[in-house]
Amino acid sequence: MKKSIYLLLLVSQVFCAQNAFEKGNQYYQKENYQDAISTYEGIISSGKQSAEVYFNLGNCYYKLHKVAPAIFNFEKALQLNPNDSEIQTNLDFAKKMAIDDIKVIPKVGFSKIIQDLTSKLNYNTWAWLAVVFAFAFFASFLGYYFSETTFKKRVFFTAMFALILGILFSFFAGMYERKRLANEKPAIVFADTVSLKSEPKGNSSEVIVLHEGAKVYILETIANWRKVQLTDETTGWIPDEAIKELN
Repeated sequence: MKKSIYLLLLVSQVFCAQNAFEKGNQYYQKENYQDAISTYEGIISSGKQSAEVYFNLGNCYYKLHKVAPAIFNFEKALQLNPNDSEIQTNLDFAKKMAIDDIKVIPKVGFSKIIQDLTSKLNYNTWAWLAVVFAFAFFASFLGYYFSETTFKKRVFFTAMFALILGILFSFFAGMYERKRLANEKPAIVFADTVSLKSEPKGNSSEVIVLHEGAKVYILETIANWRKVQLTDETTGWIPDEAIKELN
């Protein structure tokens, strides 16, 4: 009985989230962006996150010329769906509204090759891919076990070997991508203007002035200060209330 109740609750939650998403879309089409934002953020608050919701949220904030929230939500959408060209395009448009034009120093070496490969999918997608490969492996095993000819057994055995490699690769790619995102700790500056300090105190010297929409990577935390690194590898300290983490 309890299982039936849980299943009914799950189905009803999914149905309600879908209805809310459609309602948000209707607000957006009518250019009622503030109500659309409230609706989409309500979906996220309920725990139903998706690239589509974050993408639509980013579009709403972009229409309202709110730089930091637009960039933040497009970045969140891209984390969930890294290969979506439309999300990347809209993120690029939103970044053009930002004042800071910080140079991006490209990474090089073997770690860059691995990152380029694993970042093509979200770590949850890698996990599901490993599950799919596992089911396919089981089906190939059954085919191998019940095959009556040597040729078919060889085909299924080869498929099993390839699928094992697929399972292992998907598993480790997902683990690597999850660890990478956790270690990077990206964040977006939400304060209109904030000084990046040389030390975690207000009266320390100023390294650079940042504006809303700038992307930083958190390296360390002391009290209410965060040590961050910019994409040009400049480092400094920033008050934690000035930024919002993406992870």
